[in-house]
Amino acid sequence: MNNPELLEFQSVEVLPSLLLPIAEGNLVVPNVTVAEMVPWSDPIEAQGPDWLLGYFPWRNIELPLLSFEAINGGENPGRHPRSRIAVLNCTGVSSDLAFIALLTQGIPRIARVEREQIAEGDVTPKPFELMHVRIAAEDAIIPNVAALEEAVLNLPG
Repeated sequence: MNNPELLEFQSVEVLPSLLLPIAEGNLVVPNVTVAEMVPWSDPIEAQGPDWLLGYFPWRNIELPLLSFEAINGGENPGRHPRSRIAVLNCTGVSSDLAFIALLTQGIPRIARVEREQIAEGDVTPKPFELMHVRIAAEDAIIPNVAALEEAVLNLPG
């Protein structure tokens, strides 16, 4: 694990995490990254790239709702009957953006990630991925939340 963004994990024995189902498998994020999981509701339409699904009203804020698959160069899988919205805490790239929302393709699962369980995958990460990993016997993607924030901040308008 040579990725500098993940160095702080090396001082932790177990990292409580969530596996967020997407069309390509699962994203894995620390519990503290997820502010809330909410049921699907139709977003407010917005002009923009195909990965911007609209704006999701949450706690009197309109959050940009993203398709991880589409922003990462794949197809937008659309909404699944079990879709949820993951509200993610932003990393602090900008004080103008505190949260973003991601469409998931199902209900997240809790994962207790232990350092020795993680093995770096042999897949080259795409622009919005930090790393492909294998946790126990399951493949997952660590998303680059800071890059997602930058993409939202660079939207026109």
